[in-house]
Amino acid sequence: MTAEKMDPAEDAALIEVVAILTGADPDGMRAAKVLRTTFDQLYDGQHTGRYKVEQLHKTEKTHFGTLFEINFRREFDDVIQDGESLDFQIAGHEIDAKFSFKMGGWMLPPESFGELLLICTANDEKSEWALGVVRATADRRRAGVNRDAKSGLSRYGLSQVTWLGWGEPLPPNVLLGTPAQDLAAIFNSGLSGQKRVNEMFRRIHGKRIGRNTIATVAQQDDFMKRVRYNGGARSALQDEGVIIPGGDFSSHRQVALELGAEVPLAGEVISLRICPAESDEPNITFLEGRWWRRASNSDTRVRAPRLPSV
Repeated sequence: MTAEKMDPAEDAALIEVVAILTGADPDGMRAAKVLRTTFDQLYDGQHTGRYKVEQLHKTEKTHFGTLFEINFRREFDDVIQDGESLDFQIAGHEIDAKFSFKMGGWMLPPESFGELLLICTANDEKSEWALGVVRATADRRRAGVNRDAKSGLSRYGLSQVTWLGWGEPLPPNVLLGTPAQDLAAIFNSGLSGQKRVNEMFRRIHGKRIGRNTIATVAQQDDFMKRVRYNGGARSALQDEGVIIPGGDFSSHRQVALELGAEVPLAGEVISLRICPAESDEPNITFLEGRWWRRASNSDTRVRAPRLPSV
C-alpha cells in the first residue's frame, strides 16, 4: 500500500491510522488475501460450484460487507482492536468499516458522521480492489439522507480519500477468464470430481490456480488429493506432457521460474505442457536427466517427467 502524502496538521488521527495500516501491509498482499478469502467464502465453491458474483443471491451479496469486516479484523489483529462505538480501533481511534461492490456506493449511518471510515471496493471479474481512509465530515457527505438517515460520500468526499491501494490485483480467480467452451467441458455434469480437475489442468495452462478454484471444480472434501501423483491430475496428465508445479514446494517454484512461467504462491499450482529442449535454449529446466521447455501447440506430446517431491 502506498498512501498519498498529506499535511499532518489536517487530521492527525487519520495520518496515524494510514501510517499503521501502510506499515502492516506495505505491498497490499494482506488486504488482497482478505478480499480473496471473502469472495471464496461467499461462493462456497466446494459445495455449490459457484465462482462469480452473479451466481450469488442478493442477501449473500449484502453479507459481503460483514464478512469483509470480520476477515479484515482477523487478518490485521496485530494492529486492529475491536471498536467501542464503531467497528474497529487503531491506536485508539474509532473507525467504521464499509464495503461496496460499487465505487462510491458506501452507505454511512449517522453514528459514522464525522468519524474515520475504512472504505473498500473490489471487482472479482476485473481482479482489482481499492482501499482507503477518509473522515466523514459534513462537507464530504452528500447533502441528502435516505429514510434510515444514511448518507454517502460526495464527489468532493471521494477526492479526499487517502488511498492505501487503488486498482491493486486480487489473487487470481482463473475461472472468470476462462472461455465458455472450456468451462462447459470442465463442469460437464457427467464427469467425476477427479475428471473435472484433470480437464481444468488440461485446458488452463500458464495461470496460477488457487485451492478454492480446485475445490470449486472438484466439489469434494479431499480436493487437493485430485492434484497429486498416485491417481491425481499429475499422474493422469503425464502422458499428455503436462506438469503441475505447486507453490508449496521450493523445487516446483524453481521449475516454473526456469520455464519462464508465473510462479505459484503457497496454496497455488500452475499447469504447464512441456517438451524436450536443447541445453542452449532459453527458459529451460532440467528434470529426470534431460532439458525441458514449455511446449507450443505444434510440438509433439511427450510424456512429462515427474516433479521433485520437495
